[in-house]
Amino acid sequence: MSRNEALRLRREAAVPRGVGTSHAGVFAARALNAEIWDVEGRRYIDFASGIAVTNTGHNHPEVVAAVRAQLDQFSHVCFQVNGYEPYVALAEQLNARAPGATPKKTIFLTTGAEAVENSVKIARAYTGRSGVIAFTGGFHGRTMMAMALTGKVAPYKLGFGPFPGDVWHIPFPAPYLGVSEADSLAALDRLFKADVEPARVAAIMLEPVQGEGGFYPVTASFMMALRTICDTHGILLIVDEIQSGFARTGKLFAAEHFGVEPDLMPIAKSLAGGFPLSAVVGKAHIMDAPAPGGLGGTYGGSPIGCAAGLAVLDIIDREGLCARADVIGAHMVARLQRIAQRDAGVGEVRTLGAMTAIELVQHGDPSVADPQRTAALVAAAREAGLILLSCGVRGNVIRFLAPLTIPMDHLDEGLDILDAALEKTAS
Repeated sequence: MSRNEALRLRREAAVPRGVGTSHAGVFAARALNAEIWDVEGRRYIDFASGIAVTNTGHNHPEVVAAVRAQLDQFSHVCFQVNGYEPYVALAEQLNARAPGATPKKTIFLTTGAEAVENSVKIARAYTGRSGVIAFTGGFHGRTMMAMALTGKVAPYKLGFGPFPGDVWHIPFPAPYLGVSEADSLAALDRLFKADVEPARVAAIMLEPVQGEGGFYPVTASFMMALRTICDTHGILLIVDEIQSGFARTGKLFAAEHFGVEPDLMPIAKSLAGGFPLSAVVGKAHIMDAPAPGGLGGTYGGSPIGCAAGLAVLDIIDREGLCARADVIGAHMVARLQRIAQRDAGVGEVRTLGAMTAIELVQHGDPSVADPQRTAALVAAAREAGLILLSCGVRGNVIRFLAPLTIPMDHLDEGLDILDAALEKTAS
């Protein structure tokens, strides 16, 4: 029996089935930049980055050095007991870099779902209102409020209800699927007329590029329309940058593409280059709404994570990763569009920076998704040495999340494997 198979059997006996694993038969032994080696020594090109966590690559030496230096000082004291400089220094950096001119403040947490939950807490404390509006197809996490906000039932909500109330959903604009910006805004207007008055709504939350929902980006006009609606009714605009942040879209935060200043911004994933850290960055007067003791968490703002986060920001600046995201995205799109010209099953290629995706459909018809081929493609690519992730409400989107530090020859190697896997799975 292979080592991977032995570990798979041990995993099935020890870990509940609810913890899904996209590549259950591959157990990582080590990783470096855009490469992963499994326990049997087999090498893979990584187009997943641990779901957009290692934008700076696996084990970037500067992140490793920063973590080691912090470990020599201390690993934990709890910021609510004793403060420490890395927490304050990283908050200062994020406050200065967040979109918009309004003064900012930052709280650190551990997971993206925690950042989402705390965004809602802060919004409710500031506005004195309870309602939150989110979008179909959005993904905001697996805790109770985050599940309520998430606009996809399977697998995230199955069997877990009832969910917190006063959460409402409207369609996310996705022109490829026949949902225009006007459709979304009209749905919001109907919601205000039929279900919840604007004066009861604390916040509207959305991802500027839907992650799990299928990598659909919004436009500047849509974001500006939401900003206007929020300002008119005293509603906060929460922009979830958990997957789209930290240079992935060609800007440090995707909101910068749209000329709109969020009121609150939950962030996580690539913030600390692979170490558990999340945050809420927001306008200072809004962030100060909760009373002392109302925010925090035992492990929130781990000194190790904060040290890693400071290193990540230095790497993004020095290595020019925002510009490199545009280069990677353009390179991928050019190759993917050539593939789409000969493969009618590749229905759409889309990108913002290096947040790139293809949507697989049958016979070029956007209304007929092809989740079976999508699953087969992920498996075929894995067998050939490429780690891919699928997504989308219909299960038919491949999202590409290679580290922004990936060497171009490794990027091309991965695209070659993808090309061959698409040919292998073509009907």
